[in-house]
Amino acid sequence: MAAARADALAMPLPKGLYGAAAKKAVGRMIDLGLLEEVDANITRGEPLWRETGDGHGTTLIATEAGLVAIGLSLAEIRSRLDRRNPKPTEPTPSAPRAGTKQARLIEMLPDPDGATTVEISEATGWQAHTVRGTISGTLRKKLGLTVICERTADRGRVYRLQTG
Repeated sequence: MAAARADALAMPLPKGLYGAAAKKAVGRMIDLGLLEEVDANITRGEPLWRETGDGHGTTLIATEAGLVAIGLSLAEIRSRLDRRNPKPTEPTPSAPRAGTKQARLIEMLPDPDGATTVEISEATGWQAHTVRGTISGTLRKKLGLTVICERTADRGRVYRLQTG
């Protein structure tokens, strides 16, 4: 399959190869360095080799050694590897919808006094671990906001947006 695809994707497997036989064959090819298991790009519709249990999955791609083993030239191999590994681009932050709990959280953080986990929990109805996860994952990583966390003697952990 990988020989027929420009991106060296080795999925779907050939007809008739499934179950324990597929697992054994793929495992051997991975051990030999001919295939590699990588995160599947679901948005591009890449077929899954296996699900990882967290809403994601993996797919199989032919390695450089695997492409050599099926007789591709060095120029063809480089071309396929370049298509498979595009240059990373900067994520473009999206704005949260108005009126959501996330929007309420963002409204609380520009205040110079910031907001504590308890205050955010009361305003959103979230548990403390959800507040911390949203600040770390959504605000910092997805939206690219700079959130400062400081411990104070009277209020405990206080979050606020960095200004300037």
